[in-house]
Amino acid sequence: MGGRVLSPVLLVGAGTGEATCGILYLASYLRRGGIEAFVRLYDGDETPAEVQRSFEGLVRRVRPKLVGISLKWFHHVDRALLIARTLRRIDPGIRIVLGGNSASYWWRELSGYDCVDDLILGDGEAPLLALCRGDEEVPNRVTRNANGQPTRLPLGYVQKATNTEDLYYSHFDEMFLSQLDLNSFSGWVAPGKGCGENCSYCGGARGNQKAAFGRAKPFLRAEENVRRDHGEIARHTWQMRYDFAGSSAEFLGNTWAGVDLSRHCCTYFLWGVPRVELVDALARTFERVYMVVDIGCFSEQQRLEQMSRGLLKPCAKDRELLDLIEASRRHANLAIEVSGIGGLPFASEATLAEEVRLVERIIGMDCVIGYQRLESQPGALATEHPARFDMVSEARTFTEFLQYFERRAPGDVSVPMIRFRDAKLEAAVQRTSDRIDAMAWKHRDGRKRVDLQGRTRLMNTAPSTRRFSLGDWLGSHRAPTKFAQEPVTVVRSVDGITMSCAPSVAPRRFSDPTLVQGEDGAILLAALAAFERPTTVSAAVSQLGAKARLDPGSARDVIDHLVDGRFLQPA
Repeated sequence: MGGRVLSPVLLVGAGTGEATCGILYLASYLRRGGIEAFVRLYDGDETPAEVQRSFEGLVRRVRPKLVGISLKWFHHVDRALLIARTLRRIDPGIRIVLGGNSASYWWRELSGYDCVDDLILGDGEAPLLALCRGDEEVPNRVTRNANGQPTRLPLGYVQKATNTEDLYYSHFDEMFLSQLDLNSFSGWVAPGKGCGENCSYCGGARGNQKAAFGRAKPFLRAEENVRRDHGEIARHTWQMRYDFAGSSAEFLGNTWAGVDLSRHCCTYFLWGVPRVELVDALARTFERVYMVVDIGCFSEQQRLEQMSRGLLKPCAKDRELLDLIEASRRHANLAIEVSGIGGLPFASEATLAEEVRLVERIIGMDCVIGYQRLESQPGALATEHPARFDMVSEARTFTEFLQYFERRAPGDVSVPMIRFRDAKLEAAVQRTSDRIDAMAWKHRDGRKRVDLQGRTRLMNTAPSTRRFSLGDWLGSHRAPTKFAQEPVTVVRSVDGITMSCAPSVAPRRFSDPTLVQGEDGAILLAALAAFERPTTVSAAVSQLGAKARLDPGSARDVIDHLVDGRFLQPA
């Protein structure tokens, strides 16, 4: 006999900002299975008091029987536990479930917390639906027995390549709790699942996928279901985002069939050099394309050494990369970022010099550089066994990672790092890292900078301006009833940056960190209105002085701010 049905369900992410798209696939699957599922996709809370206040409102609105917390990224572990403890205080009757990559990896440690009732290991759709339905046996579930000890059924993979016909986006008009949540969705589509590589620095490598998820090898989802994803979300998002899975023109072309994406942007994260057919298909299908090509590291010598030892996925040689950049120049709507990691094993003075030379070459071709030092990731070979590479990891165990993140101040996004034991080599690696960082950011800033003079003509190029009531934008769980009908104007820049202005709501009456309110909101909207047609900066400054009572210096500051966000661009 089955147990109690757990519905409605609330799914949230463990980190701030946009949660992973996994909770959207989960909510879609649950709703098709008869469970009323909602998502809180965007989280801007910084302090424990803000977390408490937000979840009090969410619980009042949804009345969830179960809350699922997505702990995909390891650096959210402390916040996942904060959310779980907060929910336990608010309503001890809510069943609290953790899932995701990091939850699956750390299931033994997390099951010891009394604020966590269950953990779902691996892909969560089928197990979570079984739990919500009250099924007697829930696959890949960790719970506690009558003695309070964690129990786990044998791990098996419940979504094999031949059993993915029911995994796709749906119910986007029902699952979101606010327009802010819906408009925070960045358009992620998962063409496939898993990774077949074993990079030394990655906690999600093939070995960990098999151990924590039970997934023996990666696979592509059925084309029909990826096409369903595009059809469901195209009207709700300004861009589509993909990672390396399914990176062929034929596969993606079939999944785009019947969906007009000509006004959408595309961000694609790739490793290796994509085939020219894929580059051409992306440029032909989307209004603008941003390809991020991961080459492992910027030293070809070091890259080839890693690959020969099976420590790095197949990556491009320098010549292949430079040829790709050159060939892509014929597409005016396509830009490339090249990303790599500094401080990988087998670094030397020679490899560091190679890194600088390649970065200079790429920047000289006006491509953006993405660069970071090697970080500690739970389960990664370099983290678990740093001594093999004469290195030291700043965190290895669950307790060490948790304590590191608990000590971070609000807004600090640092992570534990892996460094060389040899102090001289470590100092050289850090100097090179600092130099490349400086070069990369100088180039990025130069690409964005507009030299504003009085006679510079600008135009409001924001492709989307929409109006909502405050209640619809923030959701009834955040907007007080007496302000629910106040208008909010939401403006999106060409880069997806969103600005929401509520001029009629003064901050002293009600304040929300996602809004530009009162006089400040009115000034920003007035500045955008001044550039509805191509207008010089001097003319707009005069207009803002007359209509918004701004002195020339303040008017220039407002214009500079809107140019930086690319709401205004040269005409």
